[in-house]
Amino acid sequence: MSKNYQTILVAIDGSDESKKAFAKAIDIAKKDEAKLIITHVIDTRSFATVEHYDRTIITRAEQYGKEMLEECKVQAEKAGVPNVSIVLEFGAPKVKIPKDIVQKYEVDLVVSGATGLNAVERFFIGSVSEAITRHSKCDVLIVRS
Repeated sequence: MSKNYQTILVAIDGSDESKKAFAKAIDIAKKDEAKLIITHVIDTRSFATVEHYDRTIITRAEQYGKEMLEECKVQAEKAGVPNVSIVLEFGAPKVKIPKDIVQKYEVDLVVSGATGLNAVERFFIGSVSEAITRHSKCDVLIVRS
């Protein structure tokens, strides 16, 4: 018996991988008649030193995130997903997605693109998709290019 998902979360960042994950999440949400939550997490760690000098960078990142989420919401609704919501968060995506967003919205499937990090970065810091897989208390689907 195949499981029907109720609430699907897809994390987007504008990369090709996240676009593929988004398309897959739409397909599953339509098939399962599930709620689709689209999230973008602004990684505040990368702004820690910059913020001190230039607050406009964070404002621009927030504007970019909101526009990207709104476009995706419209796209998902046009594709036939009736229940779509968007979540913009600040923090470390590796923590925010599996520990906060998944639990807060009672997500039962996370769809994520495979990472774009190179092998050296992945070795030292690990990928966001790896952290989601390790820490989420629900099913996780990693979409590869």
